[in-house]
Amino acid sequence: MANALQGRKVAILAADGVEQVELEQPRKAVTAEGATVDLVSLSEGEIQAMNGDIDKGATFPVDRLVADVSADDYDALLLPGGTMNPDNLRRDPAAVRFAGDFVRAGKPVGVICHGPWTLVEADVVRGRTLTSFPSVRTDIRNAGGTVVDEEVVVDNGLVSSRNPDDLPAFCAKVIEEFAEGRHPVG
Repeated sequence: MANALQGRKVAILAADGVEQVELEQPRKAVTAEGATVDLVSLSEGEIQAMNGDIDKGATFPVDRLVADVSADDYDALLLPGGTMNPDNLRRDPAAVRFAGDFVRAGKPVGVICHGPWTLVEADVVRGRTLTSFPSVRTDIRNAGGTVVDEEVVVDNGLVSSRNPDDLPAFCAKVIEEFAEGRHPVG
């Protein structure tokens, strides 16, 4: 499927506390298929990644500020997890609006682990089926979503997975859905 994402522009929305492997592997997968990727965050400089929410990992340079971009600037969105990352994002109105706008526009979104917290905050999981890290599932249900415990779930362009062990299946489905592009809204 070489170059399946040629010409596509993908945003990765992440903040300090992002789970390193959940940022790196999907970014590598979509870039290998030809996508242009921007790391979008809350402030300039670098974000601090974590390994297992406990150990500091690498830092990653921020390409764009979420306050300066729009979902219209991108074809698809990746929301990696890590506990602190989505907790930081869901407290920022611009980040919540940015993530929600992708879902409302029918643009494909890949979300893993604790990442759905940002979508819950954006009120865009109602009527959708997702999977996530176990501690996020009650929040999804309370926001009107349906939760299943599967390696990867696709609901009309919304790709979700539970944890880093699911990354191979997650990355494959993200490429497939991002290549398909927009999905019907509603």
